[in-house]
Amino acid sequence: MSDFDGLKALVTGGASGIGRATAELLAARGAQVAVLDLDPSSVDKPLLAFRADVTDDTSVREAVAAAVAELGGLDVLVNNAGIGAQGTVEDNDDTEWHRVMDVNVVGMVRVARAALPHLRDSAHAAIVNTCSIAATAGLPQRALYSATKGAVYSLTLAMAADHVREGIRVNCVNPGTVDTPWVGRLLDAAADPAAERAALEARQPTGRLVSATEVAGAIAHLASPLSGATTGTALAVDGGMQGLRLRPVGR
Repeated sequence: MSDFDGLKALVTGGASGIGRATAELLAARGAQVAVLDLDPSSVDKPLLAFRADVTDDTSVREAVAAAVAELGGLDVLVNNAGIGAQGTVEDNDDTEWHRVMDVNVVGMVRVARAALPHLRDSAHAAIVNTCSIAATAGLPQRALYSATKGAVYSLTLAMAADHVREGIRVNCVNPGTVDTPWVGRLLDAAADPAAERAALEARQPTGRLVSATEVAGAIAHLASPLSGATTGTALAVDGGMQGLRLRPVGR
């Protein structure tokens, strides 16, 4: 499939997990792809790699400018960089709230702000933000993380409204629990990693975690010129967690 032939894409948090899977898929489908990451040392050709800290506006602007210069333009931004957080509202102090908000929400703003002038020059401009099932479903021990992803969901809708008449589509994906390095670290830290994994798998109707490749496929769908009439949409990639209510087995 070559629906991205000739298009230039930028993926933040693209050195691992969902971001890496997305960057590789876009490249396989014809795009020239640049990755922005705190540590892009593992990124191989044909992907381009640039170091950027999404909490630092100067770092973001310089990295985006360098990436666009090397790509020769920009058509697609995948706003994927983010971090996790655990606990109820009582479990994280103000410093942690500000830190996670700065990465997960304001970080997306910084990257989009730097990319928009370039996207306006594209005939097929698209932004896809990585949101989460946590934006639309109440999950235990995820108050801070859920608050940031709820903000990303609302930000996506606002950006879609602001930029639709400029020819820039803005959508987001809402993954369920994805089998990424971050989730792996959470499982490793659990008292019983096997039981914790089983619990996470059981809450998704498909009975398994979502793969990074599956989320990448949804991102590519939203970013593709073939989806030119789709904007302001949140696409769930959650194994049915948001919409399905299955009866217990045997009932």
